[in-house]
Amino acid sequence: MINNVNLADIRSFVLIAQLGNFTKAAEALNVSRSHVSRQISALESRMGVSLLTRTTRSLKLTYAGERFYKQCEGALTQVEQALLAAVDDTEKVQGHIRVNSVGGPLGEDVIASNIAEFMGQYEDISVELDFSSPRIDLIEDQFDVAFRMGKLEDANFVGKHLCDIEMVTLASPSYLSKYGEPQHPKQLSEHRILRGSVTSWHFHSKQDNSRYELSVKAHLVCKNGRALVTGALHGNGIIRVPMMYCQEQLDEGLLVPVMEEWQVEPVPFYAIYHREKYQPKRLQTFIEFMQSRFENQ
Repeated sequence: MINNVNLADIRSFVLIAQLGNFTKAAEALNVSRSHVSRQISALESRMGVSLLTRTTRSLKLTYAGERFYKQCEGALTQVEQALLAAVDDTEKVQGHIRVNSVGGPLGEDVIASNIAEFMGQYEDISVELDFSSPRIDLIEDQFDVAFRMGKLEDANFVGKHLCDIEMVTLASPSYLSKYGEPQHPKQLSEHRILRGSVTSWHFHSKQDNSRYELSVKAHLVCKNGRALVTGALHGNGIIRVPMMYCQEQLDEGLLVPVMEEWQVEPVPFYAIYHREKYQPKRLQTFIEFMQSRFENQ
């Protein structure tokens, strides 16, 4: 039977199972949806079993399809790793790296600057740097590494801790003179808040180490730290951002700390990448380079 089955058809089937539909699989393979559909039909015909149950609105694996997928996924991963190991020049750092990162000063200044330095050292490296805000999937979106703030939740990926980001709660003097300064986190519900994607703010008291958590209703929601700082500078509300985003404005008194008795826990910053046995030399070197730069910075 194996001589009658096309490996490319199996690869398409595995991608459909991973991504959930024909369209995404076709986009990942850079072929038409009809081509992928014909591949699956041919595969089912040669095997003599139904692998997928398809309707106009949904797609599900059959029992046979589920078992076939689980075994093929691992086998194809091993084949892919073997191919990478065979073609990758382990003595030379070369090739393409796809990177996704948080935006704002951390991504647009620090990460981008480090990447520029890395490319200066390794001229045979090309990089695609993406600052899209929504949570990405390294497999589905085909990124090699992502830089993210916050605790890691997916055990399927490796997280290399780069640093802890100091967070501060700030407002402009003009805002505080108009609306007053909150003394306790619970009073934030009475204030104008400018926030990113984090909807729940956590604080702990310097005095007795007590903790307080609240869901913040925002007057401005934006996942870009520069935009939040700009809004605060215009007196539009209270922000909670990394200290590094606004050190200059703090030094000049354009922004001032709010509720200094209540601290915000530092946020860990990670490089995350696939949990694979084999990593190309370029990716190993890139991650090590980034870690060394953050240690120095």
